[in-house]
Amino acid sequence: MGAFFVTYFARLAISPVVPLIVADLAVSNTVIGVALSGMWLAYGLSQFPSGILADRFGERRVILLAVGGTTVMSVLLAFAPVFPVFVLAAVLLGLLAGLHYAVATTLLSRTFSDVGTAVGIHTAGGPLAGLVAPTIAAWIGVRYGWRPAIAVSAIVGVPVLLAFAWRVRPTEPRRPDQRMRERFRVGPLVELVTRPELLAPLLVAMAGTYVVQGLMSFLPTFLVEFREYTTATAGVVFSAFFLVRTGAQVVIGRLSDRLSRDAAIALAMGAGCLGTISFVAGPGAVGVAGGVLLAGFGSSFFSAIDSRFMDALGDAERGAGFGLVRTTYTVVGAAGSVGVGLAADLFGWAIAVWILAGLFGLALLIVVIDHGR
Repeated sequence: MGAFFVTYFARLAISPVVPLIVADLAVSNTVIGVALSGMWLAYGLSQFPSGILADRFGERRVILLAVGGTTVMSVLLAFAPVFPVFVLAAVLLGLLAGLHYAVATTLLSRTFSDVGTAVGIHTAGGPLAGLVAPTIAAWIGVRYGWRPAIAVSAIVGVPVLLAFAWRVRPTEPRRPDQRMRERFRVGPLVELVTRPELLAPLLVAMAGTYVVQGLMSFLPTFLVEFREYTTATAGVVFSAFFLVRTGAQVVIGRLSDRLSRDAAIALAMGAGCLGTISFVAGPGAVGVAGGVLLAGFGSSFFSAIDSRFMDALGDAERGAGFGLVRTTYTVVGAAGSVGVGLAADLFGWAIAVWILAGLFGLALLIVVIDHGR
């Protein structure tokens, strides 16, 4: 959970200072959205190789690489002299941060019987970072500029890296002798992601991740430009959004253990749809508060859907197999950053957020149809 906190903190420290980066580097929302989508795309692409690396070298080494690499790239991002260097650093940040999640989730599935609850607690490290990162980054950004706001991620990363190296024991790799090239054969990979028991939740995860990526990248900017909030106030609201997500990850994970995976996922998708509508159509502070509560809850569907994927995968498949699933839906979802930025530039913020509400609604429909089969 601490390691996930670091990899999440580094990525979320960027969003609250996007307006400052846009002004300083003279770029548009679409262009900064491309940079953020590149980061999330790299984050998604590294999920599958991370599972293979863990099978070969053990989970501990891979997670140490993720936390250490994220810390170094945060510093490079903060000192980027020109926008192309900023983009490169953002992509490398996403690539290294992405090594963590699939590996940690697989390790938890091998350790705990209540997988949904365990994954929910682990996943809460991300929203917990979201609770503090936006407020800290916005406060530092307003007073000292966007570069120190992003560099603070390194201050968070170093102690967690040292603590993880000290306290977490090495894990036994499950396939230490298998050639890594054998794990990249196309046929078995296509067969895995097209299985009926995986295909429907994969579509839901794609749609939901697109929405979450869009909200994480542009919610503060939306609040500044559409709701006319100050940067500091928008940062506080963004933190509240992640406060809801911190508790909701555990709640949804437990619901998926106690009720069913589909019931928990459907509840999240429905709440998310209503929440995004509230952000754009709700009256004043009430509308924003409703959006924070409902969209924050809906954006916490990962603990349930990732547990559903684990249920459908055999024990021997969970390393590389879950990594492949994560790569598939995270890569598609990464387009949420550029998609929201482009929609906002072309049609305005209202239409951009209505599109997100529609995707949450579509995901709910898929869950209902698949459950009825």
